[in-house]
Amino acid sequence: MKKTTIVSGLAVLMILSLTLIPGMGITADIYETLPGQGKKCPIGKDYYFTYSFDKKPQLGTIILKIELFDKDGKKDTSLAITGDSGMPSMKGHHDSGEAEFRLNKKSEYLLPVSVVMPGDWEVKLVFKKDNNPIYRASIKFDI
Repeated sequence: MKKTTIVSGLAVLMILSLTLIPGMGITADIYETLPGQGKKCPIGKDYYFTYSFDKKPQLGTIILKIELFDKDGKKDTSLAITGDSGMPSMKGHHDSGEAEFRLNKKSEYLLPVSVVMPGDWEVKLVFKKDNNPIYRASIKFDI
């Protein structure tokens, strides 16, 4: 009886340590699914953005463009944005890995997305301020 109690107690402590110690717990990042292209997407109270593709998503390389604005509607480039594209139905097979968007001369964030086969696709976005994530979003589309 005592052995069972000790083992049960250790199991509870292990579970608590995994969930309470920062960086060691099992946490799923939550990505907000975004509305269609051209729609205003708020990031808290301080920013919003719109996104679009350079052409209708199709096989090949498409460019994802994000325009970021402050709360007053002025273009803003103070955040870093990363994107990771892939096929949710084939995780790990066609994932791009996290890549940073690049700014062009018009202060637009650009990311090439390589679409290699028909099916469901997703681009996961992470917006960072001072290298800390402040917002996560997901763009989903089908080819």
